[in-house]
Amino acid sequence: MAAATRVEGAGSAGGGSESARVLIYSHDTFGLGHLRRSRAIANALVTDRPGVSVVIISGSPVIGNFEFGSGVDYVRVPGVVKLPNGDYRSLNLNVELDEAVGLRAAIIQQTADTFGPDLVIVDKEPTGFRGEIVPALERLKERGTRIVLGVRDVMDEPALLVPEWERKGAVDALAAYYDETWVYGLREIYEPLSGLALPGEVRQRIAYTGYLRRSLPQEPGFMRYPKSTKGPFILLTTGGGGDGDDLIDWVISAYETDAGLDLPAVIVFGPFINRDRRRSFAERIARHPKLDAIAFDTKLEYLMNRATAVVAMGGYNTFCEVLSLDKPALIVPRTSPRLEQYIRAMHAERLGLVRMLVDDEAERDPARMAAALRALPAQKRPSQVIVPGLLDGLDVIQRRFAGWLAERPRRIAISEAAE
Repeated sequence: MAAATRVEGAGSAGGGSESARVLIYSHDTFGLGHLRRSRAIANALVTDRPGVSVVIISGSPVIGNFEFGSGVDYVRVPGVVKLPNGDYRSLNLNVELDEAVGLRAAIIQQTADTFGPDLVIVDKEPTGFRGEIVPALERLKERGTRIVLGVRDVMDEPALLVPEWERKGAVDALAAYYDETWVYGLREIYEPLSGLALPGEVRQRIAYTGYLRRSLPQEPGFMRYPKSTKGPFILLTTGGGGDGDDLIDWVISAYETDAGLDLPAVIVFGPFINRDRRRSFAERIARHPKLDAIAFDTKLEYLMNRATAVVAMGGYNTFCEVLSLDKPALIVPRTSPRLEQYIRAMHAERLGLVRMLVDDEAERDPARMAAALRALPAQKRPSQVIVPGLLDGLDVIQRRFAGWLAERPRRIAISEAAE
């Protein structure tokens, strides 16, 4: 009843400062994608409504490096990391994986019990990492908390996604716990859950929001950028960097073999790149007058905004930044272990939003990359392609949240009257 008492004091949903609490779960076993998406949503919710508080639960080891809006905080659970053979282990603790998962689950449930969220947004995994969020979902559902699953525009090819979700009991969890599913993309581009045998009522609760628009951070960072960024340059980013070695190598090789490449390139390694590979790349970059590198930038939007064009692997967040900052982009998608980036790039290229270059290891010819880099500055900007609702994601989320807040006192009053 404590949550109901808090809600009854709420004002209208027309931009007021009514109180509400939002919990975002982002399992973040590796990389930056889940964290950055959750951060964008959290910041949008508190910016739109000053009375909102958001707690992000994350396993990301770098979450403390990012800035969050007033009203946003985070709880970090012990990290886990995926091994080359597909298994997982605890990232830092010297404990077995099952014990680490148990500890994570306990922290998640305690946070949910203590914070008492009105809305929960679960990123990508309906049951969480190894089912760790299910006990908390059961308690939250009993209390009448609104629970939403948020998924990116492309999950994976159906042949892999369907057995994975069956193994995790994801469809059953959707039916049992979730009030809505938000797809952070457009149906016209891709339907990520179309291959799943979803119950009719679950399918009816799917809402396509559009992509999540990104803007420049309110405060500039303290990063010292290379001198080459004072003029036109190409930005190469591989996101977290844990699987971007091949693309970095290919771009460096293009510059090493083609003296005719005029625009310099700035390479962002990312925080998860292998140290030995980074050292090797840095030595090659230092020998080339048209190449520079930085390790990691939590406010990469500033650097991307300066860039003439972008080369990237095409993860969800980088794709949103390319669209938002309106940059000609060459996407070189990863094709294993998932086809997510390839599927996104293929459909984006079909619409004319980006150009795709498939990384076929047998044909990783430096001349082929050099030709693509040379053509990049003259490429169309995304804004020259009209796709209705393309970047409406955060606006749609804010509207749905506002609509729910407007209905919330009436809905709770009915519930109390029934009691």
